[in-house]
Amino acid sequence: MRRKSQRASGKASPALFGQFRQTRLLVAFTAVCLVLTACSRKPDPNTFVMLIESSPTNLDPRVGIDAQSERIDSLIFDDLLSRGDNLDVAPGLAERWEIPDPLTYVFHLHHGVNFHDGRPLTSRDVKWTFDSLLQHKVRSTKSAVYRFVDHIDAPDPYTVVFHLKEPFATLLWNLSDGAIGIVPYGSGDEMSTHPVGSGPFKFVSAETDREVIVEHNDDYWGDKAKLARIRFAVVPDAITRALELRKGSADAEINALTPDTVTTLSRDRDLVIESAPGTVLAYLGFNLRDSILKDVRVRQAIAYALDRKAMIEYLWRGEARPARSILPSQSWAYDGNVPSYDHDPEKAGQLLEAAGYPLVNGQRFHITMKTSTDENTRLMVTVMQQQLRRVGIVLDIRSFEFGTFFADVTHGAFQMYGLRWIGGNEDPDIFEYAYDTAKFPPNGANRGYYSNPKIDALLDRARHEIDPAARKAIYAQIQQILATDVPTINLWYLDNVLVHSRRAIHLQLNSAGNYDFLRTAELTPVAGN
Repeated sequence: MRRKSQRASGKASPALFGQFRQTRLLVAFTAVCLVLTACSRKPDPNTFVMLIESSPTNLDPRVGIDAQSERIDSLIFDDLLSRGDNLDVAPGLAERWEIPDPLTYVFHLHHGVNFHDGRPLTSRDVKWTFDSLLQHKVRSTKSAVYRFVDHIDAPDPYTVVFHLKEPFATLLWNLSDGAIGIVPYGSGDEMSTHPVGSGPFKFVSAETDREVIVEHNDDYWGDKAKLARIRFAVVPDAITRALELRKGSADAEINALTPDTVTTLSRDRDLVIESAPGTVLAYLGFNLRDSILKDVRVRQAIAYALDRKAMIEYLWRGEARPARSILPSQSWAYDGNVPSYDHDPEKAGQLLEAAGYPLVNGQRFHITMKTSTDENTRLMVTVMQQQLRRVGIVLDIRSFEFGTFFADVTHGAFQMYGLRWIGGNEDPDIFEYAYDTAKFPPNGANRGYYSNPKIDALLDRARHEIDPAARKAIYAQIQQILATDVPTINLWYLDNVLVHSRRAIHLQLNSAGNYDFLRTAELTPVAGN
């Protein structure tokens, strides 16, 4: 596990961070006490137990959009394409493809692929998967993703042709790993409860709020999985998840424990902690219709006032990296050569003075930030509150249950808010979704009502440009403008942190933090078991 120095920065507040750490360590210590009183039990040698926070909402890959649905679906179903290490597209069910013109995409399928029920997977199945969305045979928000697809042809069993209404450069990404798995021809609503795919694992059973069970697919066409069976155990409580790992009744969890709990578990000789750079982005959003926050100088001042490095060191135990773009650094379109906002309270004060907000009795103005009740988020905004106070900004915090909080955000009922991008920021299509003037809610996620005609024009060019090099140059311009306008503050990318038992080996983390490591994982006897 990667370690970072605990040395305090001169610009941080060690006393404040120490107070928070004592509170968090008390929670972790309580968890350990519970753990130590628990009786361990010998694990099933043939079942890998994966802890998840909640049940998948729908295992039909055309419908489910929550993290658990998409991650489990990616093991049961195959996508037309996969994703490479730099978040570009790579072969999947389609071994190759051509783009004869900007409106035509031709895919050539692998031969010898079968669904779990023995039926061969052909172009008819691919066509049905997307036609069922485009023709609304199944109800799904994913239909909007393929709005530029006019129709699909299947001229022979192993060729699929997508015909577009207009150039749509992100089509390939929206056909790749995790976007939508291929279902058998004729599949309807029954796929949500009895999913039949062609992936490395076959669905066995599911019980809401308890478990999902899958088993090894002996006839998989690609690299076969090594695990005989996986039980996804639903455990909503973080302390209970730590308990299950500690007593040996679970094999793994990923990104579902607090940094302090992970540190505590790292002392257990029966557990292994692995971490790697991830793509999940924590960010702050502004309401640009607000009379104070519509001034770019105020937004820039807030960015300078925040000490992100100190928060990463003390709150996240070093398991995060400062962010300069909504895109992760692994992305082929990432451009880190943009204006940055390193901690500089003096510069923040100058900008606020220039914006017409002088210090009066140590204060300039009040703003309110809405957050969820998540523990790490509440600690983060409390630290931000102190950092902003140093430049004269009084930050009022309002915490709500997530459903209420997110509803306020999507309806524009906020001045500031804090959220994360999970997966959606891995493709540059995120720029249109989050910053295009046409994407104000409910049409997209431009929740702060940011509008810049230059950005809109560049996004339109990027959507129609199929040459990767030309698209990358356009996205570099977009990132430059956004870094100056600061419609949102990109805080940090969270590392993927995997805690697993020693009997689990060959778990290969990827940047997306999904469950692909279960494709290579194995169970091996460990001394003492």
